[in-house]
Amino acid sequence: MGRFLQTAGLVVGLIALALQFSITIPASMEAGRGLFGSIVFYFSFFTILTNIGAVLVHTSLLSSNGHVWLPAFAGPRMRAGVAVSITLVFIVYATLLARLWQPQGPFLLCDVLLHYVTPVLFVLWWLTSGADGKTRWSDISWWVVYPIAYLAYALARAPVAGEVPYPFLDIARNGVESVTIAALAITALFVAICVVAIFVDHGVGRLRSKGIR
Repeated sequence: MGRFLQTAGLVVGLIALALQFSITIPASMEAGRGLFGSIVFYFSFFTILTNIGAVLVHTSLLSSNGHVWLPAFAGPRMRAGVAVSITLVFIVYATLLARLWQPQGPFLLCDVLLHYVTPVLFVLWWLTSGADGKTRWSDISWWVVYPIAYLAYALARAPVAGEVPYPFLDIARNGVESVTIAALAITALFVAICVVAIFVDHGVGRLRSKGIR
């Protein structure tokens, strides 16, 4: 079951990322961005970066030499961290972003795959095969670096690019206070998911150790 979920996650993730790239670049260039700017735009979304992380985790564990050239993505800390991050992708999109626009055709397909299907496949795989009880509470301090670094990048890029990847990060439109509250709320949600992940991972580890005995 675990290998099936991982293979499905890898295949769906690669297809979704490739399709999103193939439709985003032309649409972005039609909107006035150059080729380089369109590529940067594509890679400026937390969803895209997190799904790439999920694909790298799957690749590192499914490939016969994945542990050699992607060792960082094979470890328990990275597996759990990606599970936390892709859960955040699912929750934030489902509760805040999905109602803000109505994608059609390939854009709708990519939205469903990247925000719902790949997160569910990855978390199910992690629960059944990826969690092993080896995470530590100190790992949270490492995991939280990712969303904070992403937030810093998105806000630093905004004045230069004249756009933000997500509307709740738009200081020009919403004001500093609103963006600060949104950023703190999402960071708090991320930390809460981290805490749940640690408890779940330790619980799964205990169940597996009892099963081995």
